Amino acid sequence: MQSGYYSATGGMVTQFNRLDIISNNLANLNTNSFKRDDVVIGDFLRLYQTYQETLPLKNQTREAAKYINRNLDRVPIISEEYTDKSIGSMSKTDNPLDFALDKENAYFAIQTPNGVRYTRDGSFTISTDGTLSTKEGYEVLSRVGLDNEGGIMIPQSMEVEADKNGNLYFRDTANENLAEPLAAGAIAIVSFANPKYLKKVGKNLYEYPKDKINERENLIAPNALYQHYIEKSNVNAVIEMSNLIETNRLVDMYSKVLKTHMDDLNTEAISKLATRA
Repeated sequence: MQSGYYSATGGMVTQFNRLDIISNNLANLNTNSFKRDDVVIGDFLRLYQTYQETLPLKNQTREAAKYINRNLDRVPIISEEYTDKSIGSMSKTDNPLDFALDKENAYFAIQTPNGVRYTRDGSFTISTDGTLSTKEGYEVLSRVGLDNEGGIMIPQSMEVEADKNGNLYFRDTANENLAEPLAAGAIAIVSFANPKYLKKVGKNLYEYPKDKINERENLIAPNALYQHYIEKSNVNAVIEMSNLIETNRLVDMYSKVLKTHMDDLNTEAISKLATRA
């Protein structure tokens, strides 16, 4: 068995998977509040040595020896995928329906056809029925409507104001004599005891496991909401392009190793076997 061939194949597959992630990061360079993804590359032997104390078979036993191949165990693999949740830069706008969150563990609650989802993209609009919605048409839930799927109605001729805690106020633009804004409820901004369980489901939305929904907290730290701002993607184009070049070079390197095994080593082996025969 040519163990080097399998090692090179595993390494190439790992880099192809990493290439997909880097490409997706670059594709979302200008997507509001997008969080870049990345991977941790390791090998089975390293993972085995880390957790061997908790495994039922010790590596010095005869039974364990049957499952340890020192060559194949060093094949590079993606041992972990993760999302970098650091906050992107804030971009000021003149739109009163643009909101940004300056806390990492803070999300807007959105009502979708598949249930409640979460997003950091606060570029909202008013739907045809007068509710505060995302650009995709999903309702933005209110704080009191978080558990009963209640949205936020925006009356016509009303200007929206928001404080840093998510409380909304309406100011009647048609009544110049109205000095104080009218209370209108609050946007549902939630945090999570274990944000690592948040899973990307597309359209800049996250899903939290239903069996862990009790870990959701309805309130976040104060002063988290900024009106007239949009959070930009946290993807750094220079870093991602450097990662892209590095990954392409590794793919090319593994490709040359595979070619060497197939064309040179195999040909040499066949020639020697034929000579001995």
